[in-house]
Amino acid sequence: MGSDIAPRVPGLNPTDLGQRFRSRLRIALVVVLTLSALAEAKASTLVPLATPKGMELLSTSRATADYGPLAQEFLTQANLAYCGVASSVMVLNSLQIPAPVVPGYGTYRFWTQENLWSGINPQSVIPAEQVKRQGMTLSELAALLQGHGLKVKQVHGDTLSLASLRQHLIENLKNPSDRVLINYDRQALHQKGGGHISPVAAYHAESDQVLILDVARYRYPTVWVPLRDLWQALRSIDRSSGKSRGMLLISR
Repeated sequence: MGSDIAPRVPGLNPTDLGQRFRSRLRIALVVVLTLSALAEAKASTLVPLATPKGMELLSTSRATADYGPLAQEFLTQANLAYCGVASSVMVLNSLQIPAPVVPGYGTYRFWTQENLWSGINPQSVIPAEQVKRQGMTLSELAALLQGHGLKVKQVHGDTLSLASLRQHLIENLKNPSDRVLINYDRQALHQKGGGHISPVAAYHAESDQVLILDVARYRYPTVWVPLRDLWQALRSIDRSSGKSRGMLLISR
């Protein structure tokens, strides 16, 4: 025999069931809201450059040699997978590496996200079409820059102590003749997304923060990031290579 009435449980009526369900629902909602608030609090440790605090950090930093040249060449990645490409173009132009003529610009020469593979042995680097589908690993990014005659030191995050990362960045960011690119995990910085590549442009000693010129400018602004968080972001594993992420120290 069928019935639309809920079967009775000894000692518990339907009203009790409804009250218990609503109580558990309220508890679950509180947990979700609490976790969300904690995530937002962590994300708030990232200080956008275009804020009074961000500009104060830049003005009081003593390791900003890369900021001006990179900011002048700052651009947005051409597609979702071209973070390494955009970052490489910024490095090449800011170091004034001889570039090909660009169609539509007369005799002017500069690097773009379209001509980055010009003059490179195609057998030695990852093809542009493949990068458009999947991006680049740290090693593939290094090979592309080396193809343009640059000296590139590849440093994986799992080989770095926090102190050695700090020293590398200070030395690089006080020297106007070199650059540093990082391959990091956004989630370690409490951002949405996965692996990403961008240049670092400055270091602020007193607050122990670094300035990332995020080439995904449609998504995230240029931000100051606690060095310890960046250190963790560099140590995550890139599933494409099976190795930890890390940074490239680049010079002519």
